[in-house]
Amino acid sequence: MKQRIITAVIAAALFIPFVVYGHLPFTILVYAMAAIGLFEMLRMKGLSFFSIPGLLGFLAMCVVLMPREWAIKVEDTTSFSQLEYLSIFVLLLLIYTVVVKNKVTFDAVAFIVASVFYVGVGFHYFISTRTEGIAYIVFALVIVWSTDSGAYFVGRKLGKHKLWPEISPKKTIEGFVGGIVIAVIATVIFQYFAQLDVNYGLLLLVAVVASMIGQLGDLVESAIKRQYGVKDSGNILPGHGGILDRFDSLIFVLPLLHFIHFVG
Repeated sequence: MKQRIITAVIAAALFIPFVVYGHLPFTILVYAMAAIGLFEMLRMKGLSFFSIPGLLGFLAMCVVLMPREWAIKVEDTTSFSQLEYLSIFVLLLLIYTVVVKNKVTFDAVAFIVASVFYVGVGFHYFISTRTEGIAYIVFALVIVWSTDSGAYFVGRKLGKHKLWPEISPKKTIEGFVGGIVIAVIATVIFQYFAQLDVNYGLLLLVAVVASMIGQLGDLVESAIKRQYGVKDSGNILPGHGGILDRFDSLIFVLPLLHFIHFVG
């Protein structure tokens, strides 16, 4: 626990200034975190990030990550859309399976493409959300962090009924509900200070849905790790695991806030 706290404090001290400042430094940081996330995904599958398929996957993810204004400038300059560039990299990956005579298989390419979207879409909306204002990023972080804390402590204290033991043996239904309740309480406190221009009832509804989706995002990563027999996605954050271990909920919550037009 001591190591987790120390790592969290150091990580927050490095991370928060980028979030507050925003702009290009924040975008570069997000690109770096996404690259580490893709590295972690490929390593689970036994694929090398520093290989032709890995680098093609990274380039495809860079396209997915592009902020809207970048994508517009690229299309104006090159006449190729974001989707067309992404399609080119996917086609190159498929062609590579033929060039190497199936030493890299279609299954591996499918995994890389799925990983690009899994990691890339979530972190893309990290950039897009910050563009809309720091309050929305803070709101998403409040939801995720309060849900995680609530689920952990309520689950430890009251948890008796397993939520999904085949995927995450320690998670309980009581913890799942506790995470939602604490997220709602945290949202009330957040709104008292932030005063988002949002209907209060809608804000609480979004908090409930986002808390649920965030916990499902956590379970998705747990399912992936269980399938590939790893405890943590990485070890870049001592006591916490990898980038995906820390952002698995957030990369589901942030797209949700855009899909329901709460942000943007």
